[in-house]
Amino acid sequence: MPELKNNRFINACFRESVDRTPVWMMRQAGRYLPEYLESRKKAPNFMDFCKQPELCCEVTMQPLDRFPLDASIIFSDILTIPDAMGMDLNFIQGVGPVFNDPIRSSADLNKLDLNNTTEKCQYVYDAINLVKKELDNKLPLIGFAGSPWTLATYMVEGQGTKTFDVIRQMLYRDPDLLSQILQAITDSLVDYLNAQIAAGVDAIMIFDSWGGVLSPFTYESFSLKYMREIISKLNREVDGKKIPVIMFTKGGGLWLENQVTSGADVLGLDWTIDIVEAKRRVGNKAALQGNLDPAFLFAKPTAIKQEVKRILSAYNGAPGHIFNLGHGIHKDTPIEGVEAMFAALGE
Repeated sequence: MPELKNNRFINACFRESVDRTPVWMMRQAGRYLPEYLESRKKAPNFMDFCKQPELCCEVTMQPLDRFPLDASIIFSDILTIPDAMGMDLNFIQGVGPVFNDPIRSSADLNKLDLNNTTEKCQYVYDAINLVKKELDNKLPLIGFAGSPWTLATYMVEGQGTKTFDVIRQMLYRDPDLLSQILQAITDSLVDYLNAQIAAGVDAIMIFDSWGGVLSPFTYESFSLKYMREIISKLNREVDGKKIPVIMFTKGGGLWLENQVTSGADVLGLDWTIDIVEAKRRVGNKAALQGNLDPAFLFAKPTAIKQEVKRILSAYNGAPGHIFNLGHGIHKDTPIEGVEAMFAALGE
């Protein structure tokens, strides 16, 4: 397998020495880019866009043309698996993803089509193949999926939520049903992520976007447990190439000691935890990714520079840090703010 020309990101994942801190941004190919908005007009709805490999390749490459990134991430969505399970997924303007048939009972769970879910996501693997050709080994490509808990929140609630009332009630009222849902998602995600690895991605990231709404006990039992199982079943080496795994629980800074038991090579940090404290608690058990507040990119360039330097100084040149935002970039982020961030990183 050909060597990557820029291996900075991969080396940092394994806490190996690098010439400078690597950087990429969550949602780096997305709505803050005017060229993405133009590309988005080529499909009638978001999920249709995601199912066209050529368009996904096009937008995956867009931020690489603008910024000195050290990694790319395949353009897709975390809800590909529920969609492949036969749930009626729609993206509604101003609302977001909506399932018209949420899972509220065993009968609802039994309606899911759990056969060949990964094969139904062939469009993702095709997009990976196209991007790998475009990259020509210049940069690593990250594949990803949502965590079982995060996917379950959408599948049970029926749409995005700020309170998570329905799924949290299910957790306490019928934990066995929720466990069955989570296990079904986990089984599909193992195959899905391994298929991404087979298609050629160089790293895997698991987005546990809503793990932070859980209590310490329920986080362990209803989120971390299933991510640990996924990570343990991934093909972590292909043709002599090691595949690092990043695990990111938004709002999960309280549980870093538990997260290091997941088997992940890298733990993602949101902006609510001091990166110095995170480094002290994690030690040499995992690399860390993060953790600039995405809202900081709306600040003046001088303030952005100071914050970037503060985060970098926490590592003082030690290995095992990947610079990133503490969550996905906001859709209204000014390009000038992103440019200021990269200017500070390049000094």
